[in-house]
Amino acid sequence: MWKKHPKALPFLFFSEMWERFGYYLMIGIFTLYLKDVKAGFAMTEAESADLYGTFIALVFLTPFIGGLIADRYWGYRKSIIIGGLLMGAGYCLMSIHNIAALYASITLVIVGNGFFKPNISTLLGNVYTTPQHNHQKDEGYNIFYMGINIGAFICNFFGAVLYNILGWGAAFFAAGIGMFIGVLIFVIGTKHYAAFDIKKGVKEGDMSMGKITVLILLPSVLAGVLGWLLPGNIFGSDSTDAFIFACVPVIFFYASLYFKADENEKTPIGVLLTIFAVVIMFWAVFKQNGTALNTWADRYTDRSVSGTTEKVFKAVQFTQTLKYQKDSVPLYDSMFRLQKQNGVVIKEFNYPVYFRNDMRSKMQTEGGELSIWATNLSQSINPAWVIILTPLIVAFFTFLRGRKKEPSTPTKIAFGLFVSALSVLVMIAAVKAGNNGAEKVSVWWLIGSYGVVTIGELLLSPMGLSLVSKLSPVRITSLMMGGWFLSTSIGNKLSGVLASMWDKYDDKANFFWLNFFLLLFSASIMFLMLKRLNKVLKVRGVK
Repeated sequence: MWKKHPKALPFLFFSEMWERFGYYLMIGIFTLYLKDVKAGFAMTEAESADLYGTFIALVFLTPFIGGLIADRYWGYRKSIIIGGLLMGAGYCLMSIHNIAALYASITLVIVGNGFFKPNISTLLGNVYTTPQHNHQKDEGYNIFYMGINIGAFICNFFGAVLYNILGWGAAFFAAGIGMFIGVLIFVIGTKHYAAFDIKKGVKEGDMSMGKITVLILLPSVLAGVLGWLLPGNIFGSDSTDAFIFACVPVIFFYASLYFKADENEKTPIGVLLTIFAVVIMFWAVFKQNGTALNTWADRYTDRSVSGTTEKVFKAVQFTQTLKYQKDSVPLYDSMFRLQKQNGVVIKEFNYPVYFRNDMRSKMQTEGGELSIWATNLSQSINPAWVIILTPLIVAFFTFLRGRKKEPSTPTKIAFGLFVSALSVLVMIAAVKAGNNGAEKVSVWWLIGSYGVVTIGELLLSPMGLSLVSKLSPVRITSLMMGGWFLSTSIGNKLSGVLASMWDKYDDKANFFWLNFFLLLFSASIMFLMLKRLNKVLKVRGVK
């Protein structure tokens, strides 16, 4: 795989693989840890979803700043190393069970990701600018993307083992070790990409960092503080208020780019801003993998194992053993979430909650045991599908390209939104199959839903990045890439807002119906605009 590619590729591949190992290990257990009454912070579904949404929103907002600093001042290698070390320290700090340590750790991860994530991808692109490798750039990015998903796939198995044996702290610490391994690999390979670490500096037509600070960053921070300090809350929580208020100056700034642009630039900027707005709903639903879908795996999915599977899973510590105690489990009590009064946990029904809707376990005798696989293993389903489906989708579009029938990039994005909506229908069917949570359902429902949404992801996510690079006016390419990350960030925050409403829906099918219609609405807008969008691309010679 490596022979015909630059020698830098394997080092960047494994650096990114280990970075994603750490990030997705942490994400896979984050809300489970927050909600754990015994060893976590006893947060409700709404509280954990709100914090999760804010966290992943900011994780995708900082790459805009980190990319600009690397471009103009620090360079890529320095930024990547500093970012990786900050993230590693953040993951390790999460192993300390303390609310102050929790917030300090996620701050380190947010800032570190801003320096690491955009710059390792940019450095990879620079490596492929030489004449002998330029034609391999797409293939190089495909290989690199596989590294991301290999890391995301394997990490949850390590997380399950460490959590089952040593607890949450050990799993978070392992995420930090993974990040440090990634940094070490990157440093070892320095000689292969040192020549491509070229600072661009500030060029004519670029917006200065001072101007960006005054026009974007400072107003955003001030608006966010205002949103946080307002009495009560407008959009559900103080953090949501702060985030939405902080986004207003940034959105206003991007709108001004369109209105101030000359006629030649106005059209492509308008196309990109439209797509940024439409794909927000995709991220709002897709990023519920760490919240609502994690909850579905935890409480509504049959995770029991027996026979040979149980023996294997127990041997590698992928399982937890639950004991059935009739007196401590009110079998038919409808209340099963932890209860709070003035923020203090006063009672929890059906602990372990797994037994609430497990009909087979309810028929066990007093003291019976049940082995279940660790919830966070479900987080490996999506990256597994990415690894399986990426070659098939690439081959499919290569086939269409050969017949000159390959759809345009906006068309792929539109179908990505539509297919993602179909994935939600799978979850609606899962709710019906389980009689609205009265009984557990097969894990195949989750596997099926993730499989469908992964197709949507592969049609939308890489296509969006490609379109930004193709359409952006040269003088503001970095800013427009920041706009893509902004839309991702807003979508991520909305995913937390949506997931925080989980307990408010007695019929869980209605929760998923809401997600379905939001995606269908976005897909409809995209399809309605396709003719105009494709015309713009054709005029500019872009496919």
